[in-house]
Amino acid sequence: MGRIFEVRKSTMFARWDRMAKQFTRIGKEIVIAVKAGGPDPATNPTLRRCYLNAKAVNMPKDRVEAAIKRAMGKDTSNYDEILYEGYGPHGVAILVETATDNHVRTVANVKAIFNKGNGALGNSNSVSFQFKKMGVFKLALADNISAEDLELELIDFGLEELGEGTGENGEEVLVLRCAFTDFGNLQKALEDRGITPISSELEWIPTTTVELDEEKAQELLKLVDKLEQDEDVQKVFHNLA
Repeated sequence: MGRIFEVRKSTMFARWDRMAKQFTRIGKEIVIAVKAGGPDPATNPTLRRCYLNAKAVNMPKDRVEAAIKRAMGKDTSNYDEILYEGYGPHGVAILVETATDNHVRTVANVKAIFNKGNGALGNSNSVSFQFKKMGVFKLALADNISAEDLELELIDFGLEELGEGTGENGEEVLVLRCAFTDFGNLQKALEDRGITPISSELEWIPTTTVELDEEKAQELLKLVDKLEQDEDVQKVFHNLA
């Protein structure tokens, strides 16, 4: 019984850690969005996206409002968004998106994690050519949404791919993808149709993938997990199949 309790407690702490990381990531995105486009979501589509993503991970409303107020303060840190590129073990390409107020700290931490994980931090454009930056929208499956009709309606607004996937809580969702440059067009097209996505993100989608056996894949995923735990890291993408 004690062993079961320990496992459950470990799982609970892992879930809390993941939630705290998500809140921190979205908090930084809110600060960046407000500083760039103002605190009114009605006129700031990037901030509207932040609101959606905060709701998707159950981020409390008071934390969202606190992030907006923080962004409007004179003493708030300015975050620079920097993309780091490198290879993990067994030749897997990795992209690391960061939001930092201290470049020296961030690059030192990211480089150290790569080195300890049998990887190597590369130069700009060393692996990004193996990915395509795309807008990714996740919609709740509903009886009143026809995937076929939606695809026909949205293809003129930049929709490139439509399929099924999973949401933050493992639920089945519709996944829409568009080119990075069409993100705003597709976001507005969904809004005009009264469709509110569960989440909307900009992601790096691999154009080619690498297959590894389970042991090697776990080695790579351990490195990815270490990167994701760093305070300056927002998202990590890789081309492991």
